[in-house]
Amino acid sequence: MKIGFIGLGIMGKPMSKNLIKAGYQLIVSDFNKEAVHELELLGAELGSTPKEIAEKSDIVITMLPNSPNVKAVALGENGLIEGAHEGLVYIDMSSISPGVSREVYQRLAEKGVDMLDAPVSGGEPKAIDGTMSVMVGGKVEVFEKCKAVLDAMAGSVVLVGEIGAGNITKLANQVIVALNIAAVSEAFVLSQKAGVEPAAVFEAIRGGLAGSTVLEAKGPMMLDRNFDPGFRINLHIKDLTNALETSHEFGVPLPLTSSVLEMMYALKVDGHEFEDHSSLVKFYEKLANVEVSR
Repeated sequence: MKIGFIGLGIMGKPMSKNLIKAGYQLIVSDFNKEAVHELELLGAELGSTPKEIAEKSDIVITMLPNSPNVKAVALGENGLIEGAHEGLVYIDMSSISPGVSREVYQRLAEKGVDMLDAPVSGGEPKAIDGTMSVMVGGKVEVFEKCKAVLDAMAGSVVLVGEIGAGNITKLANQVIVALNIAAVSEAFVLSQKAGVEPAAVFEAIRGGLAGSTVLEAKGPMMLDRNFDPGFRINLHIKDLTNALETSHEFGVPLPLTSSVLEMMYALKVDGHEFEDHSSLVKFYEKLANVEVSR
């Protein structure tokens, strides 16, 4: 089986490496030539356009920043749609608008191409070790056909519904993650300002009801002042914006999500948009005039 992989960023590069480790033959593409060369050294083939990649592949996977990028690669000039052939399956693992997933699916279906929307959660560390969670929308038979490929990159792969359901689930995930990071930030800033070491608070609460994967992953980053991006603020802004747009479409108010989105926009204005989303703690630190540390 030959797999096309378009998008070798923070997540896409380790995901593609795990596919190679699992024995799949890859044809790859990205604007980052260093990332492409790194994959070529591992045995991947370079693809010139999405059209060429589609023509040469059984499955094409994309891991791209946002909806416009996915539409351009899938439906644009020299896009996947122009290289469509019988039996081709397109798996979009980007986090995008569910409406765009459905639009791309409908256009590709006219060419006989099956599609799954399969966004991921876990950040760079879990992409590297192959333990991400993947939430999938699409037909059961297409999911079963592709599950082994998804398993090669993830620890959990769950079909959640029809096309678009994967990205609905990812938006729900991103809402929960954002609000958890905000809660951890508030708690650490409170303890720091009140004279109790945040590191001690972390150790005391991690085994109780307040313990969470978010606390375990992001708490130490805040304490160590390590804001190297596993998942950037600007990408979380994109996801929460998509969540709010989708919530408005269905008539679902998201007041807490709206508040955290504004906090992230404030951090972007302050120049922190390319830092890890754990830097949300800086918003609270600025309000309280205190810095969290060990």
